[in-house]
Amino acid sequence: MNAARTILLTKVLIDGTGHAALRNGAMLIENGRIAAVGPRARIERSARGAHIVDASELVAVAGLINLHAHLDMDGSPDFMTSALLMTEQTSTLMGVRSAREALHAGITTLRDLGTKFATAISVRDAIKRGWTDGPRVVAAGRVVCMTGGHCWFIAHEADGPHEMRKAVRENLKLGADCIKVIATGGVLSPGVEVGSSQLDVDEMEVAVREAHKAGRRVAAHAIGAAGIVNALHAGVDTLEHGCYLTDKALALLRSTKATYVPTLAAPHNLYAHLSELPDYAARKTRDVYEAHRESFRRAMKADVPIGAGADSGTPFNFHSKFVTELECMVALGMPAEQALAAAGPTAAAALALASEIGTLEAGKSADVVLVDEDPRKDIKSLRDVRAVVACGKFYRIKQ
Repeated sequence: MNAARTILLTKVLIDGTGHAALRNGAMLIENGRIAAVGPRARIERSARGAHIVDASELVAVAGLINLHAHLDMDGSPDFMTSALLMTEQTSTLMGVRSAREALHAGITTLRDLGTKFATAISVRDAIKRGWTDGPRVVAAGRVVCMTGGHCWFIAHEADGPHEMRKAVRENLKLGADCIKVIATGGVLSPGVEVGSSQLDVDEMEVAVREAHKAGRRVAAHAIGAAGIVNALHAGVDTLEHGCYLTDKALALLRSTKATYVPTLAAPHNLYAHLSELPDYAARKTRDVYEAHRESFRRAMKADVPIGAGADSGTPFNFHSKFVTELECMVALGMPAEQALAAAGPTAAAALALASEIGTLEAGKSADVVLVDEDPRKDIKSLRDVRAVVACGKFYRIKQ
């Protein structure tokens, strides 16, 4: 259902701005955007004749933002084998299915940080055209790594500034919304260690310069300490994983104002299924698990911007289970309200979309999640999504 002028009635409306929750609140939605938010009586009085959606037994929060996903991955145990066997057709179809699963989990904006054939771009466009259901997709195209680097089996391999420049420009030509570079080794690639630095500062500086010229942002996969510092010196906009954050890295995160996207759900799910992983992945999971959790705690204490991204699609890390990322944040000491903000206004700012999404305010896209209970009191309430509004379009998930 997609009425041009709709009033959404709620039990509690949490706008995400830090203001007090609005009991018996309502929202006027016009042509996919929020026209007004306020007490139910005032909204109904000001918009007589509008279609009414009665969600007066439900709590409304801003649509969730997942800053790190891989739409053509489905949580299979052997990430590399799945990727090597994948065809372009399978990648596209998997992306369509994953996007729908993410939407039904309350995700209304998703940043895809690498599909094997850049198929997230096509999935993004299909959603925009109304050919399929899904969240707003911010697509990176293909990952850029060094020859033989982490995720070489889904990446564009580039060595030196000249090849990096061309790789970024080719992604932009395909229609990429952002760029992802690989600064260190990773858990899910054999033959590389998580602490090893990969792309050099000068290579990543070129990626940042080319992307920023085109008005695009850059994400860096960075696990090891030296590679983290290299990526931040290069000027990346978001730091993914960051399992070994040193004092120097934290100082750079503060000074550069880059957003830290810890992707806690990825090692959380790997660690819970060690016996089902390839040996190399199980070993490296054990290596990073506690260091990663400690880095997250240190980042909280350092008060750096932290955005929510689950690395969805990696082993046992399903697109429908994004809330695991927020639950991990809370379990490690982050207040539930701050975790909700990490998937709201903080994530929106990381995407340079703060004027469009992340909070429930007049003028923004009508992206809403409806649940039974207040997630600021119990983040687990987001596991049971009742309905979603994405760009003003209503999806009833459960009766």
